[in-house]
Amino acid sequence: MIYIRTILFNIVYTVVSLFWSVILVWALLLPRRMLVKILRYTYFVSIAYVERYVLGLTYKVEGLENIPKDGRYILASKHQSAFETLKIPILIDDPAIILKKELTYIPLWGWYPARMGHIAIDRGSAKQAIASIVKGAERVLNEEKRPILIFPEGTRTKPGAKTRYKSGVAHIYKATHVPVVPLALNSGVFWGKNSFWKKSGCVTLRFLPPIPPNMESQKMMERLERELEAECQELLT
Repeated sequence: MIYIRTILFNIVYTVVSLFWSVILVWALLLPRRMLVKILRYTYFVSIAYVERYVLGLTYKVEGLENIPKDGRYILASKHQSAFETLKIPILIDDPAIILKKELTYIPLWGWYPARMGHIAIDRGSAKQAIASIVKGAERVLNEEKRPILIFPEGTRTKPGAKTRYKSGVAHIYKATHVPVVPLALNSGVFWGKNSFWKKSGCVTLRFLPPIPPNMESQKMMERLERELEAECQELLT
C-alpha cells in the first residue's frame, strides 16, 4: 500500500507545486511581506494536506515556547529531507532561509525564494560565501527583524549520520549578537534523502532552548552540535 501511496503522492506533489508556481506568478509583483503570507497559506499549507491525506504523513511540534518573541534569532535546524523546508515556513513567521544561489536559477520556481527575501549564497568561494551570509544576516536580523533559518551541516544527512558542522552559523552568531535556537527532527525516517519511496507516520520537530548570544563562537558550536545530535538521536529511539 505504501508504494501506491508514494507514487500517488509524488505525482500530486509535483502537480500541486507546479500549479501554485504558475497561478501565483502575479503575486511576485506584490510587496514581499504580502507574497510570503500568500505562499504560506496556499502552497505550503496545500503540501501539508497532500502529505497528510495522500501519503499519510503528519507532524507534531514541540518546544514552540523556546522561540524568541522579537523575531531576532538564528534557527539552526537539522536537515534530513525536503519535509522541514516545507514546514518551517508554516511554523515560523517570515523566516529568511540561507540557500544555494543556484536554486534561484530554476525557471519559474526560483523566482519565489529570491522575491521572498531569502539569502542566496555563491558556494564557489568560501570567503565570498561567508561574506554574503553575514551581510544578508545583518540585513535580515537587524533591519527587518526576521529570523534566519540555516542548516549547520550545509546539506541533507541521513538519520543518525554525523556530518561536520559548517562555520556559517558561527559567523552569523558572532556578527549579529542574537540567540541560536536548535531544531531537532526525525523527518529522514519517513522522507529519506534523495529517496523516491516515502513512509507514512508522524514527524517530530522539536525546538530546543535557545543558546544565548555573545558566547565564544567555538563553545557555541560545540553546544549546538552536542545538544542537536543528542535530541535527534533520542527521536530515533
